[in-house]
Amino acid sequence: MAPAGMDFDFSPDKLALQQRVRDFMQRLVLPSNRDWHRFADEGIYPLDVIDPIAAQAKAAGLWNLFLPALRDDEPGTRLSNLDYAPLAEIMGRIPWASEVFNCSAPDTGNIELLHRFATPAQSARWLRPLLEGEIRSCFAMSEPDVASSDATNLQTRIARDGDTYIVNGRKWFITGAAHPRCELAIVMGIGGEASADAHHRHSMLLVPMDSPGLEVVRNIPVVQHRAVEGHCEIVFRNVRVPIANLLGEEGAGFAMAQARLGPGRVHHCMRSIGQCELALELLCDRALERKAFGAALSGFANLREWIAESRIEIDQARLLVLHAAWRMDRDGNAAARTEVSAIKVVAARLQTRVLDRAMQVFGAMGLSSDTPLAYLWTWGRAMRLLDGPDEVHLGVVARRELARARERRGVTADYLVPPRRG
Repeated sequence: MAPAGMDFDFSPDKLALQQRVRDFMQRLVLPSNRDWHRFADEGIYPLDVIDPIAAQAKAAGLWNLFLPALRDDEPGTRLSNLDYAPLAEIMGRIPWASEVFNCSAPDTGNIELLHRFATPAQSARWLRPLLEGEIRSCFAMSEPDVASSDATNLQTRIARDGDTYIVNGRKWFITGAAHPRCELAIVMGIGGEASADAHHRHSMLLVPMDSPGLEVVRNIPVVQHRAVEGHCEIVFRNVRVPIANLLGEEGAGFAMAQARLGPGRVHHCMRSIGQCELALELLCDRALERKAFGAALSGFANLREWIAESRIEIDQARLLVLHAAWRMDRDGNAAARTEVSAIKVVAARLQTRVLDRAMQVFGAMGLSSDTPLAYLWTWGRAMRLLDGPDEVHLGVVARRELARARERRGVTADYLVPPRRG
């Protein structure tokens, strides 16, 4: 049941901002999509496409739209999570578009971490350039040899040695590490007191990408798609950084990582919903123009059901994500943990279902690079693992339901109908 007072209506100025982003996408981003892919297909990061559009977005005030708590001297709009959510959906229709607004992952999560925990010196060195879009960053957590969704499994070691930390370990599927402007890795590893409990042994370090001993080994294809920004394997061999590069406190890395995830998952889910909207539009257009057995595909009952089910499921998912964003704004990220886990499961499954239907309607063309459908399907499939697999998030939701059941245990007995006798 939705809490009393929940309101998803957007103010006139926020609706106007949504229209400005739509217009910007239609006028500048969409016409550049072909050029972006031309560069990317040649293995060249499309900075020549992105930079001129980003400059116009910044000049138009469409910049750093995702961070609610910007300071007076920081560029951005100070939107709430709820107000930003529909903008992420609009951007999501073209996967690379969020970068031109300085709203791309993993920079958004890293900016939030730095905003909350960085020292003044760290902010000047890393946060300010990220807010200005001058550099990019990556977040190095997941590892190849352990189930990284349980951070207590991490094997990367962070050891104190005088006035430096030494990092040794291997990370993989590190998004953004191949970006030509990626200058910072926020590395999560195990260190500190050996006697500390399993959730208080993690630390985060700010590691420059040009540090001696840091090697980007490869850019790993995701379902046979190689992202030009990279999902990379990185090795740290005796990488030394000053103790001043510790983010937050020793042993606080686990809690910091949890604080980072909530808004980013809302962003991912809303971008996914934007991609599902695009897929449904393409599906409908194809169904109207394509004929089989002497009739338009749109006349077949099963296709009409796919269209209707897709519309219903997209709208359901959007409402659930907006509710999670609203809850985060009202009660904080930690209080909305269960809602955020729920949307992560729903959005990923939604994307694979809707994209699968669209691909089926397009036939062989839907499997090719002539449409965005195959790529968007793979991204939906990847989302079932990214930021924690479905099973972890389902476990979060189930634990809350069981906790509620324990609190009201016995209450439901009155609803049971005893058997009749005689």
